[in-house]
Amino acid sequence: MPRSSAPPAPHLAPPVGALLRRYADAGEPLSCQPVAQGLLNRGYRLATTRGAYFLKQHVDARTADRDTIVRQHRATQRLHGLGLPVAPPLPDSAGRTVAVIGGHCYALHPWIDGRHRDGAQLTRAGCRRLGTLLGHVHTCLDRVMGAPPPNPGHESARPEDTFRLIDELLRLVRARRPRDGFDELAEHRLRERRVLLAAHAHRRPPAAAATGWVHGDFHPFNLLYRGAEPAAIVDWDRLGVRPRAEEAVRAAAIFFVRPAGELALDKVRVYARAYRRAAGADGAELAAAVDRVWWERLNDFWTLRWRYQLHDRRADPQFPAVSALAVWWTREYEAVRDAFTG
Repeated sequence: MPRSSAPPAPHLAPPVGALLRRYADAGEPLSCQPVAQGLLNRGYRLATTRGAYFLKQHVDARTADRDTIVRQHRATQRLHGLGLPVAPPLPDSAGRTVAVIGGHCYALHPWIDGRHRDGAQLTRAGCRRLGTLLGHVHTCLDRVMGAPPPNPGHESARPEDTFRLIDELLRLVRARRPRDGFDELAEHRLRERRVLLAAHAHRRPPAAAATGWVHGDFHPFNLLYRGAEPAAIVDWDRLGVRPRAEEAVRAAAIFFVRPAGELALDKVRVYARAYRRAAGADGAELAAAVDRVWWERLNDFWTLRWRYQLHDRRADPQFPAVSALAVWWTREYEAVRDAFTG
């Protein structure tokens, strides 16, 4: 899930004129409308006399430097060459894909007509197609990125750190005046999670043993469909080296979570079987990933940190299902692991 270290930056209109002058065939601007804003960067539908484009403004401090963006662009260009549904950036007249204007980085992409689909909108065939797609992403990244650097460890969360965070968040929640329904639910979930974590602290997983190149943020809002077929995987800002099977589990926990915080395990099973086949991953790799992602969810409070520490409420709608999932997953742990590995 998204993380942030700062509140959203103030909105500034993109310098469309200065940007388009760098492109010989992009045409003259007609309109530039914000699309549904992501939690980290900004996007616009840019219409010109030559067609429609997606204009991306990179603002997330951790990934908005030019060198990082260029590496992402090269990866998507190579993945496109292998046949994956991606939307590589368009090069300007000098062959550059990143424009630095006014201290901000911009990139121009083709506009992809499509819609987002969550797991509830996917048939069994769609679940199979999704698992196969992510498996191909991982195997193709291995080809275009080369051998990953040495395993940095990827240690799992320490319970003592989480207990301190829970105490801090409870202090902030209880200090809220006036309190609302969200605050009441937040306090309930924090107290509940403290009890759960105390009961399961001895199950802290070891550091991940296997890593590979991953998309880093594979979820429904970063995948566009045209009909039943995936049309484009977007937002490669978190491209990096991490445990690849964990991305498969983490993605399923987003695609297939129900509003009450349960996973649609019948669909997870179809998706996971297709992923294992496409990625060449075995049951043991998925079992270890399930353990680590479950532990991550048990120790993670990113939505509450955004609200109470960063005073940013954009993630509030995700909190009810995300917080309920950690409780349900703990109770149904064996069934969840079997769905990913069976």
